[in-house]
Amino acid sequence: MASSQEASSLATLLIQKCTCTTTLKKARQLHARILTSTPSTPQSPYLNNNIISMYVRCSYLGDAHLVFDKMPQRNIVSYNALIAASSRSCSDAHLAFKLLARVQIECLRPNGLTFTSLLQASSCLQDHLLGSSLHTQSMKFGFLDDICVQTSLLGMYSNCGDLKCAMEVFNSMGYKDAMAWNSLIFGYMKNEKIVEGLHLFSRMRNGDIPTQFTYSMVLNACSRLGDKDNGQLIHAQVIVSGITTDLPLQNALLDMYCSCGDAQTAFRIFSMIKNPDLVSWNSMIAGYLDNGDGEKAMNVFIQFSRTSFAKPDEYTFASVISATGTFPASDYGRPLHAQVNKVGLEMSVYVGSTLISMYFNNGEAGSAQKIFSFIIKKDVILWTEMITGYSRTGNGENAIECFHKMSQEGLKIDSFSLSIALSACADLATLRQGEIIHCQVIKTGHDVEMNVCGSLIDMYAKIGDLQTAESILYQVKNPDLRCWNSMLGGYGHHGKAEEAFKVFDEMLKRGLKSDQVTFISLLAACSHCGLIDKGKFLWTYMKENGLKPGPKHYSCMVSLLSRAGLLNEAEEMIEQSPFSGDYVDLWRTLLSSCVSCGNLNIGLRVAERILKIDGEDSATNILLTNLYAAVGRWDCVAEMRRKIRGSTVERDPAVSKIEVAKGIHAFSSGDRSHLWVEEMEAELYRLRGNLMLLETDEI
Repeated sequence: MASSQEASSLATLLIQKCTCTTTLKKARQLHARILTSTPSTPQSPYLNNNIISMYVRCSYLGDAHLVFDKMPQRNIVSYNALIAASSRSCSDAHLAFKLLARVQIECLRPNGLTFTSLLQASSCLQDHLLGSSLHTQSMKFGFLDDICVQTSLLGMYSNCGDLKCAMEVFNSMGYKDAMAWNSLIFGYMKNEKIVEGLHLFSRMRNGDIPTQFTYSMVLNACSRLGDKDNGQLIHAQVIVSGITTDLPLQNALLDMYCSCGDAQTAFRIFSMIKNPDLVSWNSMIAGYLDNGDGEKAMNVFIQFSRTSFAKPDEYTFASVISATGTFPASDYGRPLHAQVNKVGLEMSVYVGSTLISMYFNNGEAGSAQKIFSFIIKKDVILWTEMITGYSRTGNGENAIECFHKMSQEGLKIDSFSLSIALSACADLATLRQGEIIHCQVIKTGHDVEMNVCGSLIDMYAKIGDLQTAESILYQVKNPDLRCWNSMLGGYGHHGKAEEAFKVFDEMLKRGLKSDQVTFISLLAACSHCGLIDKGKFLWTYMKENGLKPGPKHYSCMVSLLSRAGLLNEAEEMIEQSPFSGDYVDLWRTLLSSCVSCGNLNIGLRVAERILKIDGEDSATNILLTNLYAAVGRWDCVAEMRRKIRGSTVERDPAVSKIEVAKGIHAFSSGDRSHLWVEEMEAELYRLRGNLMLLETDEI
């Protein structure tokens, strides 16, 4: 039988040969071999320390602790192995400090590695108090000059958000290696001090050579800032330095160019990556998404599906669905939805929100509702997507209902969901619902947020409560352009031209730069009040300030000129506009004025232009009938009526809405679907009887 020393040497040799063991099965087999090849006499800490380290390398702390607890003798190396392993995982970091207490009980002296690991644990826990205490202890035990301890201190203070102490530690370091610089730069980046982090990178380059990790960090910073110039400069430095560009660095370059809107350069870098990982593919798809090129995003996704061994994740599907969301659902959306179900991501809130948006963009509210109902754990983003979808598609009642249901779920309402709900109230002109949401705005403290204030002003202005809208506007400390535009829109919509011009003057005094929305409101006010000269002045002023008129601006001007009887001038303006060939509303506005003025010549020309664009435009046929009636051409009236009756095109019935108590009720001609239709008819019959009695009494 081999001697105890020979057996121990054999066991140590076996462990040293298996330092690359990464599976628990092999580690346990080796442990069993060691137990059988060593005598029953107490084993030295050296042998057990190697066994503990082996289990730690296999990421299996359970067996490592079992070996540790059965050790007859432990030294600081034994403790360091377990403390280091615990410090690498935030879920186990607290165990490192329990082990420290046992170190003190056994009167062992901690060394530099002990403090390095403990500082990493406190960094993981983001416990500034523990970290500061360890800083004091490391000073007491004389390890403050240890480069590893100093670097761990840097990381701990940075991770805890104490950049002042991190900088003090950094300045006290005699030798600052790349890891120290990286720790400090990373701390500044993490704590949103991105510009300061880039300045530190510039300082680092004066003495030390940046690593691949350094370049990846600063490129990500440029990505977040959208700073393409600086990003290109760093890219040039990477090339000049001759450093090997590993995959994380290539992904950082890819992400920087994508985030800065240069998809072409990003694709060139992507093409040079030999084995792109999931991050590479996702970055390229997201890059095309951000640049509005859904077709290319889909092509990259198809290439990824065919060539990559990696499986698409939530981010992949969310990006490609968002990129193709405006295309017909049958082309891309539904096939992608099928793939989502196939890989088991149908319950993902992240993917679900993009699918809901895609279906709403395609006018398929029912499909969006099905996805929403299927997801069990709904967050604020998912609810807000439903509210936004309903509001955007003109279904304000469902948008408000969704908002109230979200509130009842106890979710924390954010400013965005409040703004969308208020916009839905504005579109429906529902004062009571708007006031209820206004109360929630105040209750949740969002009345100080600019986007919510803008929505409140817009809601009250559209409903017609201009006094309340104005009150909110002047309560805001520094109203932004949207707030002023909402107030301006309210005055313009209600024909308060003088008040609108006063608001516009106030905007100019405050140094705000008017946008296209500003001039739509001003021109609408001029149109309502017939202010031709003022309207023409604003039209010229807008173009002189570099704003290109859109279809709504032209619509306001055509309405203004037509109402004033300047039909030829209005026709000429439409002809000269870039929308004469496809925007029938402009021509229809002019045709309506031709009816009012009885101008058959211009009216017939205008009707002909509309019907060339849309040969079955029912509104134009009705206006043309009215025009013939206005000039006494009854034979043409009869012919037009026969044409309308024979038309296969049906007009959607007009809908009237009324707000009663907490509900919104919709009615249309001939519709008997309302639940209270019989009660309402009985009440109308009673009122009609009362009117007949009044007429009899008067006779």
